[in-house]
Amino acid sequence: MPSRIYLSPPDVGPDEQAFVAEAFASNWIAPLGPQVDAFEREFAACVGAPHAVALSSGTAALHLALRLAGVGPGDEVLCSSLTFVASANPILYQGATPIFLDCEKKSWNLDPNLLADVLRERARAGKLPKALVLVHLYGQSADLDPIEALCDQHGVKLIEDAAEALGATYRGKQVGGRGFAGVFSFNGNKIITTSGGGMLVTDNAEMAARTRFLATQARDPAPHYEHSTLGFNYRLSNVLAAIGRGQLLHLAEKIARRRAHFNFYQKALGDLPGVEFMPEASWGRGNRWLTCLTIDPAVAGTDREKIRLALDKENIEARPVWKPLHLQPLFAQASRYGGAVSEALFANGLCLPSGSSLSDTERARVAAVVRAGFPGAR
Repeated sequence: MPSRIYLSPPDVGPDEQAFVAEAFASNWIAPLGPQVDAFEREFAACVGAPHAVALSSGTAALHLALRLAGVGPGDEVLCSSLTFVASANPILYQGATPIFLDCEKKSWNLDPNLLADVLRERARAGKLPKALVLVHLYGQSADLDPIEALCDQHGVKLIEDAAEALGATYRGKQVGGRGFAGVFSFNGNKIITTSGGGMLVTDNAEMAARTRFLATQARDPAPHYEHSTLGFNYRLSNVLAAIGRGQLLHLAEKIARRRAHFNFYQKALGDLPGVEFMPEASWGRGNRWLTCLTIDPAVAGTDREKIRLALDKENIEARPVWKPLHLQPLFAQASRYGGAVSEALFANGLCLPSGSSLSDTERARVAAVVRAGFPGAR
């Protein structure tokens, strides 16, 4: 059996080891410490946000963003449907109700025209949602200008879920810094990783301080342990922050490598019948976190699942595009608007190995297996 090729494994090097060695040498092994402080400063500078708060996961960051937005029982929160379940779970944590919106074909992200229709309808009914969780899918920005304008018009708090989109840009600026808050993930499969971790960014110093307070068990200022507010154990460890600092130094290289993978796959496979690659919208530059394509079975003579299984047989990890949340059993009772676009992408979409450590030889191996799965392809 040939060696395993993973979808998006961690890619670490000597800089991460050096920062971790600093953490050990200083004996800052417990949560928080100088590596966390430095990581927050460096990350804020990277994304162009005044304040960044390092947390235990992107999910924790989204949960606190919703909590600070005042989301609670009885509230409704709009959310992109084509995304991972972690984008919507924190809505349930707060006892609120998610409402899912379909995406548009040109970016695979939330459709601004659909959002406009939904907000007009909700405004007429006198029941506007409290917030919108806007996902920047597979490392590409949603169309932020009209979406933010609609949220401002209707008093809806915009939360950018940039878990997959570190380094992606919208009209020349890094995503994640618009609206009420932005959240990022450093899970093991992301552009940069801290093994597990996340970040909340904001332009509001008071909100950043409140995030730190809630994430550290909401301990009141007192010589003893005094608590008057429900808090959470959500802060990032000093050791993991050290890994993040080393990763951040090489962000541009990691994005360049992933974009190179996309370009290779597009050139190697773009001539196959029924194959289309995830488009890059005119308003920004994606990080190509994962190379995603669709296979039209009516044209291709094969389908997404057959190709995925052929790759798996050769010990190559590939995955379907996210299953829309409005199709998930967990959200069977949730309302949704549209769905045909995201359902088609799920039915036909495939994510290919895209990690920044993927070698040229491994990449060619992936492409060869995909081509072999198309009848008559050479």
